[in-house]
Amino acid sequence: MSTKLPTDPYKGVRDFYPEDKAVQQYIFDVWQMTAEHFGYQAYDASVLEPAELYKSKTSAEIVNEQTYTFTDRGDREVTLRPEMTPTVARMVAGRRRELSFPVRWYSIPNLFRYERTQRGRLREHWQLNCDLFGVDDPSADIELLLLVNDIFKNFGAEGGVHYAIHIASRRVLEVLYDSLAIDQDTRVAATRLADRKLKMDAAHFETEMTAIAGAATPAILDFLNTTDVTALSDTIKASAAYIELEMVVTTLTELGCAAVFDPTIIRGFDYYTGVVFEVKDLHPDNNRSMLGGGRYDNLTGLFGGDPIPGIGFGMGDVTMRDFLESHNLLTADINAPTLAILPLDLSLNVPAQKIAQTFRNAGIATTVDMSQKKIGKKITSAADHYVDYALILGEDEITSDTYTLKNLVAETEQHGTIEALIAQIQT
Repeated sequence: MSTKLPTDPYKGVRDFYPEDKAVQQYIFDVWQMTAEHFGYQAYDASVLEPAELYKSKTSAEIVNEQTYTFTDRGDREVTLRPEMTPTVARMVAGRRRELSFPVRWYSIPNLFRYERTQRGRLREHWQLNCDLFGVDDPSADIELLLLVNDIFKNFGAEGGVHYAIHIASRRVLEVLYDSLAIDQDTRVAATRLADRKLKMDAAHFETEMTAIAGAATPAILDFLNTTDVTALSDTIKASAAYIELEMVVTTLTELGCAAVFDPTIIRGFDYYTGVVFEVKDLHPDNNRSMLGGGRYDNLTGLFGGDPIPGIGFGMGDVTMRDFLESHNLLTADINAPTLAILPLDLSLNVPAQKIAQTFRNAGIATTVDMSQKKIGKKITSAADHYVDYALILGEDEITSDTYTLKNLVAETEQHGTIEALIAQIQT
């Protein structure tokens, strides 16, 4: 006796029934429209990458614990991509002599991470990635963050009410470390701990930081607890890194963005070199980061040649949907045909297909209900599937060339030839 197969998907991934696919497509459409409004061009790549691409610059936690990595039949170690930034850096580096900089690219890839599933975090998701290469100037950081802000505005969200943009700088953090004469190994450990600050009890965090940074801990804690960028130490404020950061925060504020300085924004990837940022959902039931990114000026250097300045971000479809639902901003429509032709019996299904094609040739999306349901149930089913019109088809209608068209939205009826009804739908 054969074993019955389960109908559930693999743990941590989703099936997209039409209503779910409609929501995802709505999210994709807004992402694409906004990115292209800023002049970004679409690109894509395979989900498979050499594992060494992530071992070079991605955090050890992701590489060792969260990737789907395997050895293929050619004895090559391969990873299902957990993020897109190393891929786009590889692609830009590969065509650096042919590209005209600055390069503005975007993609909506599906990504894979083997991690504990929870609200807003699955093992497979789709993610908008926008990257700008070739500009080592705060204007690039500002442009990308304006793009981020417009994405949320185009979903109907209001900055400071529904979301806030939190900004920090890895360069400023390095200035702090320089002033404290902290060695490289300590910097790496302190930075990785700082990235977990908001997930830890304050006393526990201080104890852990003291074990890493010793006497430098009070200065590090003062920095991480500062919420006003202008209140940082004079040593930091004298640096070029601070001037860049302050310009970004101030300019975004002047342009009406809900931007705040937040030194606890570290970002877990080792490749970040400058401004880093996250967008936080302000809803009390969904208070989490929805988007993250930053500057990575050295990443393309892994592939040879001089590094090309880069900055980018990624935002996932899972957290985006949670955000829209939490704030009642989800306005996606289910894609549906305009017209359903409803034969009164099975013998009329083929004639119905011929009539349907006439409507389709006129540019009207049309489906045929070929089931054996009674006509009342067919009408109800068409309405349930968001169809606007239903055409009743019987022998009498074919003989007389006069058909009944039901408007399922207005709940009205009209009668006429196929040509007349086409004209009526098109008006």
